[in-house]
Amino acid sequence: MTPGGSTRAPRSEVKPITSLQNDRIKAIRALDMRKTRKETGLFVAEGASLIVTAREQGHVPETLVYRAGSAGEGIARGLVTWALENGVEVLEVTEAILEKLAAKDNPQSVLAVFKQRWAEPPVVAKLKPPSTWVALEEIRDPGNLGTILRTVDAAGAGGIVLVGTCCDPFARETIRATMGSIFAVPLVRMDRESFLQLCREWPGDIVGTHLSATSDFRKVSYRGPTLLVMGSEGPGLSQALAATCTQLVKIPMAGRLDSLNLAVATALTLFEIRGPHLSLDRQRP
Repeated sequence: MTPGGSTRAPRSEVKPITSLQNDRIKAIRALDMRKTRKETGLFVAEGASLIVTAREQGHVPETLVYRAGSAGEGIARGLVTWALENGVEVLEVTEAILEKLAAKDNPQSVLAVFKQRWAEPPVVAKLKPPSTWVALEEIRDPGNLGTILRTVDAAGAGGIVLVGTCCDPFARETIRATMGSIFAVPLVRMDRESFLQLCREWPGDIVGTHLSATSDFRKVSYRGPTLLVMGSEGPGLSQALAATCTQLVKIPMAGRLDSLNLAVATALTLFEIRGPHLSLDRQRP
């Protein structure tokens, strides 16, 4: 059964491809464009480690592509076997083709095409006090988004809500920065009005970082379930979202700058909120 719910007939043979003009190769290359990713609901994950993480999280690709001669042993061989057993289209391509499909910096020998997964917004009636979600308002930088996805995964938070017009979480740069967390962290997208309604129903604290805040983020008691709301890289939180926060906090700084990179600020605040629920045994509450 695919992520979308359709049933595939298992394929038993690898398909060798040697031409860049092959239609399947053209279709995969087109996924570099956001428009194509939006139209198809697909994205590319590159590298054995990301694909292994996807497998561990129950994601089965639509297509697996590997460089001829690279799947003789080890992880790559296991991935090809797994893909064939699950009826995945498996393409063996030349090095020249893989160079066109893979990232120009540090290209990998294997990549896969997956279906995008979007989650439903958290159901407030089911939230428990330890729960923490992160909302990002109109985040623009794919590297920041990927790093925040990885941080949310590490902190054991519930997921991420993308509010308004945001960068594409399924862009190649974002996927690479997540280090596989794209397959583990629920992603929700909401327009501003729908998100504000969620805030009105939220049973715990809604926390925002803001330059005008007077509370040190380390000295605040957070009432869970907690919703951490972060603004975009330049403007920060909009007035509408700042007004819905029950706690506005600030990260103290001693240098000349008055703000941090969005991913860094999110990580500091998130781990402060999640701190009481984390331990070195890696168990999530």
